[in-house]
Formats: sequence, structure tokens, C-alpha cells
Amino acid sequence: MMRRLARFKPGASAGTNLLVAAGMWSFIGLYLMVRGYLLAPALPWPFRALALGLGTLKAFWVIERAARRNIARIVARPDGMCIGGVYSWGMWGMVVCMMLGGRLLRNSSVPPLVVSVIYVAVGWALLLSSRLIWQEWNARKTDPTKNFR
Repeated sequence: MMRRLARFKPGASAGTNLLVAAGMWSFIGLYLMVRGYLLAPALPWPFRALALGLGTLKAFWVIERAARRNIARIVARPDGMCIGGVYSWGMWGMVVCMMLGGRLLRNSSVPPLVVSVIYVAVGWALLLSSRLIWQEWNARKTDPTKNFR
């Protein structure tokens, strides 16, 4: 039974998995930044600077470690693995928790200005950290010894 279902698995190369991961990190980062801006369109420049500063710190201290682990995991997997396996089960669980947390934050009594700063900071951290995955994808694309397909 599992063998028959396996033929429907959307398998992909490591390069494709890197492209999907980089695209997701970039898209979600941009989405959160736009969403944060729309929550408080008149966000004063000191709060914008605060959000970008906090996002940069979060990127360098937290998110980049996750990005490096994700890159190592993708590169270590054999080609043809399921595209949904671009993240581990734990990472998918964290994605769901972050989505729920964002929804709770938006529906809470926290002022929109604070929620906006948090959204912009997290979005910027994801977007900034996505550069590591884009760099690995580009390196694999341009170096024929890295087995890119």
C-alpha cells in the first residue's frame, strides 16, 4: 500500500528543496513586514528603526542558526525526497505555533503599534536570514560538483 502511495509523492532534488525553503522564508518575511505596516500605517520612524534593529538581532542570534540547520538537513537528504520534507516535523510544528501565536497576538488587547513592531521585526529577521538559503541555492546552481538538478 505505501509503495503505491509513494509514486504520488512530490519528490525533488536538494536544489529544489533549497529554492522552496528560501522562497518560503522570503515570502513569509515580506508578508509579515507588510502586515505589520498595515496594522499601524502611521508607524513613527523610531518604531520602524526599533523593529528593524530587533529583527536584525533576532536574525543573527536566533533565526540564522535555524537556517543553517535547515540547509544542512536539506543538503544531507538524498535527491527525490518529498518536497514537504523541506522542514523537519519540529520545524513544521513551530510554524503552526507561530501562526497561532500571531493570530492570538492580533486578536489580543495588545496595542496595534506593538503588534506592528513585532510583525515587522519577525518579518525582517526571516527575510534577512533567508539570504543564507539563497546563497546555498546559488552556490549549488553555479557549482556543478554540488550535484544540482
